[in-house]
Amino acid sequence: MTRPTFAVLNGPNLNLLGTREPDLYGAERLSDIQQRCETVAAELDVAVEFFQSNHEGALVDEIQRRRADSGIVLNAGAYTHTSIAIRDALAAVQVPFVEVHVSNVFAREDFRHRSYLSDLASGVIVGCGADGYEFALRRLVVLATA
Repeated sequence: MTRPTFAVLNGPNLNLLGTREPDLYGAERLSDIQQRCETVAAELDVAVEFFQSNHEGALVDEIQRRRADSGIVLNAGAYTHTSIAIRDALAAVQVPFVEVHVSNVFAREDFRHRSYLSDLASGVIVGCGADGYEFALRRLVVLATA
């Protein structure tokens, strides 16, 4: 039997985690977050695959490629607030996803308070730092096995 597969997709500038505005985003790098999620995936006996791109179209392609996955952890970065294309891709594939933001977007600039994705999401995790990825993965596993 094949283990359920979950994708962790990251948008623009998340490749700079750990060095980009650490007062907002913390000191953990994206590779640290990947390791944490791989540890959780092993504990829960699921597969997890990572992808990061600074390009909107590449994220749309990856979302479409994930149409058979059990769920997606998605930190779309700034595309959260601007991308109808990413929203449409998520609606088209109908894979459960949890929207994650490392920082508390509601304590930041007004334009960050609007998400084009949240109403489609199975959950939204905001301001929990790198822990949000782990919370999201655990939630998706629960949803997939319910």
